Amino acid sequence: MSSQTITIAAVYESLAHVMDPEIPVLSVVELGMITGVTLDTAAVHIKMIPTFAACPAVGYIQHNIKTVLENELGIAVNVEVDKQEHWHSNRMTAAAREKLEAFGIAPPKVLTGEVSTEIMMEVPCPHCGSGQTYLRSPFGSTLCRAIHFCKACGQVFEQFKPLE
Repeated sequence: MSSQTITIAAVYESLAHVMDPEIPVLSVVELGMITGVTLDTAAVHIKMIPTFAACPAVGYIQHNIKTVLENELGIAVNVEVDKQEHWHSNRMTAAAREKLEAFGIAPPKVLTGEVSTEIMMEVPCPHCGSGQTYLRSPFGSTLCRAIHFCKACGQVFEQFKPLE
């Protein structure tokens, strides 16, 4: 693809192929990590935000965005962390929430106000749908997850934490 035929839509199509390294069923687009795309004659410029400020995978994700887009679009790509925006769980698409649940991770509830204790405590099981669950630990395998247990099916599961 020449730089004259590259469109913002084509860039987003390529970005949909860049998966999150910790949840490989979700793309950076579905997670709402992309805050800006601009084009000029020499390069594509991407602004992105991590799901957590201290996310250890930021450099890895930036590298993957650059590599995938350069391979697919055939043009130089610059990726920078957007310091003006912060990620919140409402940035996730509905498709991302469905994919999380199918992957066995409880998606965060859509926030309409502040994060409350109830939002972290009342989490349906992604395996059986039961509401008979409890929070085992607010700290999961990554910074963005918490660990829950389902009394109905006996499964331990993670929840993607809601953030505002």
